[in-house]
Amino acid sequence: MNAKIYDDQLIVVTGAAGFIGSAVVRCLNDRGLSNLLLVDDIGKTDKWKNLLGKRYTDIISKHDLFKWLEGREREIEAFIHLGADSDTLESDVDYLLENNYRYTVRLAEYALEHGHRFIYASSAATYGDGLLGFCDDHDLLEELRPLNAYGFSKHQFDLWAKRQGVLNTIVGLKYFNIFGPNENHKGRMASMVHKMFPVAEQNKAIALYRSSDPKLYADGEQKRDFLYVKDAACMTCLFLDNDQGGIFNIGRGEATAWNTLATALFKALSKDPRIEYIDMPKDLIKQYQNYTCADMRKFHKAYKYAFRYSIPEAIDDYVGSYLVKDARW
Repeated sequence: MNAKIYDDQLIVVTGAAGFIGSAVVRCLNDRGLSNLLLVDDIGKTDKWKNLLGKRYTDIISKHDLFKWLEGREREIEAFIHLGADSDTLESDVDYLLENNYRYTVRLAEYALEHGHRFIYASSAATYGDGLLGFCDDHDLLEELRPLNAYGFSKHQFDLWAKRQGVLNTIVGLKYFNIFGPNENHKGRMASMVHKMFPVAEQNKAIALYRSSDPKLYADGEQKRDFLYVKDAACMTCLFLDNDQGGIFNIGRGEATAWNTLATALFKALSKDPRIEYIDMPKDLIKQYQNYTCADMRKFHKAYKYAFRYSIPEAIDDYVGSYLVKDARW
């Protein structure tokens, strides 16, 4: 693998004011890099707060990006494409295909044509119900069956890259359940840690879903692979260091029960746990993942990375340093 050096050339980060995007910008700044072109549509949201204190060259709308790129091929070294609509309940498939799939194809074609590093966000949602496991082996791509339109739109680009023969040239990152600072704007798509915090802070009972498969999972014992955004951002930036290509899972490689997560949140607030169980909405049952756990063998073979935070440590940091202060990272 060839080492990469970033001096005066630009790193283009799309979705840069968003959750993972702004964390990646922070991570790049911590690496001493400020030669960043940020791409995002902030509109009337408060995503601008995620960029406070960060260093970058400029920020432009995603709708202006391709015009901006004209004639600037030699000014760019890499793309970290994290911009997408990540609403798993979005039902407008045509919109998702245009926004999440075709826009990514167009950007990847530009990067490939001009020899730029291209790192993009795929999603663990592409794995569907998990019956085929959560392995990032390229040979399994055609077998995956996402459960929602968002996962479908992400899966389309993974398949496009494989069929075009470029999957080992670019990098696709399948993020699992990421939580942490800078997700304040995400509304219903914010992590459950973010949603549970104001309830626990008021010493009320946190509501978790009753199990839709009680033979395998007790209430609240459904498990997900949770990862703190500070680790996710650092793991993402590792792919700038060389020309390693392919699809990689971005998770911890271990599953944590919702009950464990909620209990850790109460502990971070120095309160006794209070949990109750509610029925799962009918429109969610068919697309709900009762268990996710990233197969991290490929990632750890490529990179020696020690997680900075355990799940309890991450919740402690998130609560104490950010949620109670309404602060950003």
